[in-house]
Amino acid sequence: MNTRFLLATSLALCAAFASTRAESSPAPTTAKPVTDIRIVIKTTKGDIEGTLFASKVPMTAANFLNLAKQGFYDGIIFHRVIPNFMAQVGDPQTKQPGMEARWGTGGPGYRFADEIDPSLRHDKPGMFSMANAGPNTNGSQIFITHVPTPHLDGKHAVFGAVTKGQDVVDRVQKGDKIEKIEILDSTDALFAAQAKNIAEWNASLKK
Repeated sequence: MNTRFLLATSLALCAAFASTRAESSPAPTTAKPVTDIRIVIKTTKGDIEGTLFASKVPMTAANFLNLAKQGFYDGIIFHRVIPNFMAQVGDPQTKQPGMEARWGTGGPGYRFADEIDPSLRHDKPGMFSMANAGPNTNGSQIFITHVPTPHLDGKHAVFGAVTKGQDVVDRVQKGDKIEKIEILDSTDALFAAQAKNIAEWNASLKK
């Protein structure tokens, strides 16, 4: 009789303990997948619509989008345009009077490593890619291609592509400006995944 009582008591205690653990344990969280993000670059020559490949090069996409959200590119000048090659933009010095001699040398105040996905190539017009001064010197400067430029593969990080407005890219001249950048999709999952990098960048960002 005592044996049956002890067994029943033990089973009841085990069940209660298991129930308490289940109630106190937090539910597992699943990070949302990072997906590609659509943007519109509004320029003095018209709109350039594009998709950033955040699912493949999340760090590079996050860098551009973080800067765009803070208005970094608003009013910035296309400082280097080579017909039948590319249009380059992203030097904040182009917004400062009297700095034309230094155009092309400025950045956000930090650099980050190359993030090159072999499946993303400079194989057609309208590829968004990072301008740099050598390996692992990416910042805020980008270029958009006019034509395929395969000699840049492996040297510059492709991170997006034009989906509409390639004619605008081709019409852009030195001195034209980005008026603003609109982000059409949520950046929440991307920014959550890149939170550490974004915090470091923002700490060094030249406003």
